[in-house]
Amino acid sequence: MDRPHTILSCAVSVDGRIDDTGPERLRLSNEADFAEIDELRAQCDAILVGAGTLRNDDPRLLVRSERLRARRRAQGRTENLLKAVVTRTGDLDPGARFFTTGDAGAVVYTGGDGADRARARFAGHSPDLPPVDVVDAGDPPTVKAIQADLAARGVRRLLVEGGGHIHTLFLTAGLVDELRLAIAPFFVGEADAPSFVHPGAFPATPAAPMRLVETRAIGDIAVLRYRLDADGAA
Repeated sequence: MDRPHTILSCAVSVDGRIDDTGPERLRLSNEADFAEIDELRAQCDAILVGAGTLRNDDPRLLVRSERLRARRRAQGRTENLLKAVVTRTGDLDPGARFFTTGDAGAVVYTGGDGADRARARFAGHSPDLPPVDVVDAGDPPTVKAIQADLAARGVRRLLVEGGGHIHTLFLTAGLVDELRLAIAPFFVGEADAPSFVHPGAFPATPAAPMRLVETRAIGDIAVLRYRLDADGAA
């Protein structure tokens, strides 16, 4: 397998923001949508985010449902997904919940001086905690290198969950197979609020659009699912 089947999932406001500028995380979804995302996580082998998401949100990125964790155990899998984070600087907190929770461990993708910094940061990582690997994926890290390493680890389905820099990195690389957008029924309206993607050269253009394969309502949340027909799709 050259690379994992890659699904990018994001909740956004109507004006394309993934958060506001307030100190608390903006709730962009509802419980029913959270449950669907939990099911999606349980179907995947690895979950990936950027360093900014770790610093801002301190997420655990675990499968929440005991039923879904039990199903993974019955399939001979870990209860939770392998976690992956992309960082240019390697400046990460080993005590973050991302690295101290779960049972599948984590991989830090970085490069250049960032690789040395990350290895130094995790040199004293306790053997009682989930394992953490530091991988040089280029300076700056590339999607191809990240996906190749994950494939070598047996990852067949990868879930990408943000933030905006990571969305842009994967989408402009043309290496995303599915896009799931949950659209909240409101506007954020703040110029400095983080957006779904940053400016870039995206393969999906007016001349080569994505293919809409599903539209649903979950309460007031609109869920759109697109196929991107990425090269080398699993």
